Amino acid sequence: MKLISTYLTLFAATASAIWPLPSSYEHGDQVLWIEQSVKVTYNGAEQSQLKSYGHGGNDGNHTGSASQRIVTNAIQRTRDTIFEKGFVPWKFNPRFSSFEPDSSGDKALVHTIALKQNGSDSEDILKAMTGDVDESYTLTLSEDGEATIIAASSIGLAHGLTTFTQLFYKHTAGGAYTNLAPVTITDAPLFPWRGLNVDTSRTFKPLADMYRTIDALAYSKFNRLHWHITDSQAWPLEIPSMPDLAGKGAYAAFQIYSPEDVRAVQEYGALLGVQVVLEIDQPGHTASIWHSRPELIAAFEQLPNWDTYAAEPPSGTLKLNSSAVDDFLEALFDDLLPRLKPLAAYFHLGGDEVNKNSYNLDDTVRSNESAVLQPLMQAFMDRNMAQVTGAGFVPLVWEEMLLDWNLTLPANTIVQSWQSDANVAAVAAQGHRVLGGNYNYWYLDCGSGQWLDFRPGASSEQFWPYADYCSPRHNWRVMYSYDPLAGVPANATHLVLGGETHIWSEQTDAVNLDRMVWPRACAAAEVLWSGAKDAEGRNRSQIEASPRLSDMRERLVARGVMAEPVQMPFCTMNGTQCAL
Repeated sequence: MKLISTYLTLFAATASAIWPLPSSYEHGDQVLWIEQSVKVTYNGAEQSQLKSYGHGGNDGNHTGSASQRIVTNAIQRTRDTIFEKGFVPWKFNPRFSSFEPDSSGDKALVHTIALKQNGSDSEDILKAMTGDVDESYTLTLSEDGEATIIAASSIGLAHGLTTFTQLFYKHTAGGAYTNLAPVTITDAPLFPWRGLNVDTSRTFKPLADMYRTIDALAYSKFNRLHWHITDSQAWPLEIPSMPDLAGKGAYAAFQIYSPEDVRAVQEYGALLGVQVVLEIDQPGHTASIWHSRPELIAAFEQLPNWDTYAAEPPSGTLKLNSSAVDDFLEALFDDLLPRLKPLAAYFHLGGDEVNKNSYNLDDTVRSNESAVLQPLMQAFMDRNMAQVTGAGFVPLVWEEMLLDWNLTLPANTIVQSWQSDANVAAVAAQGHRVLGGNYNYWYLDCGSGQWLDFRPGASSEQFWPYADYCSPRHNWRVMYSYDPLAGVPANATHLVLGGETHIWSEQTDAVNLDRMVWPRACAAAEVLWSGAKDAEGRNRSQIEASPRLSDMRERLVARGVMAEPVQMPFCTMNGTQCAL
C-alpha cells in the first residue's frame, strides 16, 4: 500500500508539471476542455484590432504599440501551442491504462481567458534594462472555466500564457484538456538576467535554428540570448562598411549574417521577451580578422606551437598598442552599434583568454610582461568602453578583464564569470554586477571528448580516454545543482544579476544543436527563475524535478525542438521503480 501511495504521489507531480517551478501553485483534479473558439480579452487593446507580427518570410506587420505586439504574439503562440503543438502524455501513465478523460458527451469548457495588465510598459519594453521589467504574474483557472492572468507588464502576461499552455494535454481523440482545475498560481523570477550563450563563429547556425532556439528560450522563461557571433575561427557578421571582414573571414559565402538577419533575430527575440545581446570578442579570439586586415593581428597561426599563443587554434590577437587597431574598432562600432541600438540595451566586449605570449610577436609591444601589458590593455579597453557607453549601451566583459588584468571598468559594467564560484564572489566584492555560469556546471559542450587531433608521431595512448578540458558531460542534475549565489555574502547577493549557460561550438553545429542544449538548459532556466534553493533553504529536489523535466522535454519536442530524453518511458510510466 505504501508503494502505491508513493507512486501516486510521484505521478501527481508529473501530471501537474510546470517548468520552471512557480513561486506558488495550487491545483485540483477537475477536467476542463479548451477549444479554438475560446474568447481571449486584453484590457490593453481590443483583440480584434491586433495583427500578427512575424519575422523573415512572414508578414512582419508592426501594427500596434510594442505592448500590443508582445501580447498579440503571445496569444497567437498560446493558441498554436495548445492546439497544434500539444502532446499525449502516455509516457507518464501506467502501460495500457485509461489515463485520458472521456471525450464523449458534454464537456466542461474553458470559456474565457482574461488578460489584465495593471501596469504600464516603458517605451523601451523591447530592449529593457535588467530589473526594469516586472515579470511577475498571477494565473487563476476556475472550475467554471474562467481563466485570468494578471500582470504589471506585457512580458508578465506572456509568461502567464506560457504557464497556461503547460496545464494542457492533447487527447488521442482530438482536442486539448487539463485535469488540474481549479488552478491558482503566483509567480515571479528570482534573477532578472537568465540567458543562453550561443557561439556561431566556430560553427554557423542558420536563422531557422536561431529562431527555434529563441522560441525554446522563451518557453523556458529565459530572457537573454547572448550571441557570441565572431571568434578566431570565422567572422560571419557582415559589416557593410567593411565588406571583406565577412567576405574573407567567414567560412563560406552562404554562412554570413546580414544586417537584416541580425535585426530579424533581435526582433523575434524582443517580442518573446528575449533580448539579444551581441558579443564581439576582443582583443583575443580575433584571428579571423587577419584574412581581411592582416596588419591588425599579432601571432597569427603560429604553427605548430599555436598553444603557446592561444587557447585553441588558430592563434591571433588584435595588436595592443596600434592606432590602426583603434581606427578599425572605431569604424566597426560606428557601423554596427547604431543598427543594434533600437532593440538592444547591452553590448559584450569580450576580453576572455587573452594570451600574453602573443604580444611577444606584436610589433607594437614586443613583451609579455604584465607591467608592460596592463596599462596598454587599460587604454585599449578604455577606448572601447568610451565608444560603447557613448552609444548608449551597458557594456559587458568577461571576468579576466577585472580579475586577471586588474582593469578599472565603468561602474555600470556587467562582468561575466565562467571560471569559478569564488570569482563570482570576487567580482561582487569589487562592487560590479556579475553573471554566474561556472563551466564546471553550466557549459553544455563539456564531455564530448577531445576534438583536437594528435601531431604525427605523437603517442595518442597517453591521452586516453581522450577527454576534453571540461569533462565529464554536465547532465541536467549537475546543472540543476549549481547555485549562482554560492559563496557570495548576503550583503552582495543583489549584485548577482543571474547567469548564463553556454553552448560553445567546437563540436556543435545545426545538426546537433537542439540535443546539445535541450532539455539540459531547462535546468539552468529553473535555477534562474525559481532559485537553486527551496523555501526552506534546501537544494531543490531532483526527485521532484525529474518527472517535470521529462514532461517539459515532451513539450519542447512537440514544438519542433529535438530535445534529448531525460529517462526512458519505463521510468516515467512506473514511478519510483527507476530509483536507486
